Amino acid sequence: MARLNDHYLKLKAGYLFPEIARRVNAFCDSNPDSASNLIRCGIGDVTEPLPDAAREAMKAAVDELGNRESFRGYGPEQGYDFLRAAIASGDYRENGIEVADDEIFVSDGSKCDTGNILDIFGVGNSIAITDPVYPVYVDTNVMAGNTGEADESGAYSGIHYMPCTADNSFVPEIPSGKVDLIYLCYPNNPTGATATHQQLASWVEYARTNDAIILYDAAYQAFIQDDSIPRSIYQVEGARECAIEFRSFSKNGGFTGVRCAFTVVPKELMAMDGTGQKHPLHPLWSRRQSTKFNSVSYPVQRAAEALYSESGRKQIGRLIEHYMGNADLLRDACTETGLSVYGGENAPYVWVACPEGTDSWGMFDRMLNEANVVITPGAGFGSAGEGFFRISAFNSRENVEEVCKRLKDNL
Repeated sequence: MARLNDHYLKLKAGYLFPEIARRVNAFCDSNPDSASNLIRCGIGDVTEPLPDAAREAMKAAVDELGNRESFRGYGPEQGYDFLRAAIASGDYRENGIEVADDEIFVSDGSKCDTGNILDIFGVGNSIAITDPVYPVYVDTNVMAGNTGEADESGAYSGIHYMPCTADNSFVPEIPSGKVDLIYLCYPNNPTGATATHQQLASWVEYARTNDAIILYDAAYQAFIQDDSIPRSIYQVEGARECAIEFRSFSKNGGFTGVRCAFTVVPKELMAMDGTGQKHPLHPLWSRRQSTKFNSVSYPVQRAAEALYSESGRKQIGRLIEHYMGNADLLRDACTETGLSVYGGENAPYVWVACPEGTDSWGMFDRMLNEANVVITPGAGFGSAGEGFFRISAFNSRENVEEVCKRLKDNL
């Protein structure tokens, strides 16, 4: 009989969002009248239409594919040159950050990239992950065999968990010992917290001193409102020698159903083989993508390119303004109920402390049954998330205003 990957058997029974879906579906089946009034503020999925610039570019690209003279077949696995150039220029060089076009690798999502990046790292690395955390970071390390079993709290042996609490403003302390791979996400999912330039500089210094690599998820950088907060790890001197950055068009461009993202792998970034010899990671990631990925479709890449046009940038700005306006309303509503509220100022997530005596899954059930609102329980993001819940600002203004009313009526 064929042998399976035993590491998958270590995974806890349900990934967070499928478990939420299971509970919501059970509620809807049992309460059909309430189901029609349900408002979903759990998973961070966008609700507003695609920017016109992206839609028109996509249509034009489809027309190109319908013409023999302009038809295109397989594209380059690393992404078309036109999009790599638009990203490197529009997101980096125009902002004083030196990134070469061919250091951009286009993909279909940061979720995929933050997991697939482990393909180019060996076994035996010490993994440091924030807690609470986007569950993909943990689960993909379990699948790759980088952990032991989970304990009763759900924590896996072999992972160095870095608690993010209100006391440290949800930015973890630098490890006292040596770790090899460090996952950081700012603006943070789920807490909505941000990291200052000095805080990121401390992480870069640690990584360079300890030959560690930072895996920096900047999927929500476009929502930063405070210009003093870094949008990229590469704004910190020396970060090109120790960091890989992940970004996505899912939230700022409304591409959750379109699928396009990118990863930046600087050419000077190195890691060691089993003999201690250093090798650049850039060609390894390029080889990995060439072997295991077919890139993103031509129409989608043209749509992503259009987001960097003058009209595209204005349309993205309006989307961000909409979602951050929702976050302001949700913050105010939760604050009015007397709860402690975090995030929502430079990120589209509001992180709220549960009422005294209520745990996070209890809060999830209460909001579902009493307010007909789906939230995300903090415990689903790790043990340090217990006692909190996350509300997503990705919704229509009408729905958010109704959610605010229900929060005030039920808390």
